Amino acid sequence: MQILSTSHAGAILVNYLVVAAGAGGAADDGGGGGAGGLRSTIDFTGGGGSLESALAVAAGVALTVTIGAGGAGGIQGTNLGRGTNGSDSVFSTITSVGGGTGAGRDSGNATLGGSGGGAGDNHPSQTNVGGAGTANQGFAGGAGPVRQFRASGGGGAGAVGNNAQSPGNGDGGAGLTINFGSSVAYAGGGGGSEGDSGNASSGAGGLGGGGAGGRSNGPTAAVAGTTNRGAGGGGGIPTGAAGGSGIVIIDGGIVAASTTGSPTLSGTIYTFTGSGTITF
Repeated sequence: MQILSTSHAGAILVNYLVVAAGAGGAADDGGGGGAGGLRSTIDFTGGGGSLESALAVAAGVALTVTIGAGGAGGIQGTNLGRGTNGSDSVFSTITSVGGGTGAGRDSGNATLGGSGGGAGDNHPSQTNVGGAGTANQGFAGGAGPVRQFRASGGGGAGAVGNNAQSPGNGDGGAGLTINFGSSVAYAGGGGGSEGDSGNASSGAGGLGGGGAGGRSNGPTAAVAGTTNRGAGGGGGIPTGAAGGSGIVIIDGGIVAASTTGSPTLSGTIYTFTGSGTITF
């Protein structure tokens, strides 16, 4: 539900949703990318945390908005199959952390982030660990699979990534649905890949735009995280998919004096899908 902000002691209280970019999924039987961190004063905030407090800002001061870019998918034979983390999104003093990339086959643990990446395929005697999430922003990625050729899902803003299981793979962790002007799900984790030649399915992307993992039987390519949802990309064979870019939504309860970066306006709600500034 939308909550309009008001002036308080000379300041303007601004509600916000700041979603960082999702990470790329890993290659070579790789884990899904973690979703970008999600911080919100509306409905929910990421990682099971308490709602953020509205931000008190002064009139006439330009506030920076930075939209994080999605991380690249991993490439087999490069950087152990890992992709890259998503970039942070920022509104004034509020920073949401980019998602952590998944791990490739036998490449160790996945990367931490706003939500952590999923663990990659490993030998049965090993147990790789999913990347950790950031407190009040997102959850960890899934841990290592119970057998070879399967990888785990990246974490989402609303749930941990699923561990790989036989005969299927780990789905990406669910994101969160925020009703800020309209009801939209954000920050789902990417699904893990499926490297067996059998009929097992790859991991599904998490609610909130997470990309599905790829599989060798077919073959089926990994799916990228949805743009401007902060979603993680699917792990893949031989390449992982990119994460989705972030988004920032702002409501100061009044129409801003000026903006840059061409945000869309609905009532008093400004939606930034590209970087810019806002001045109340």
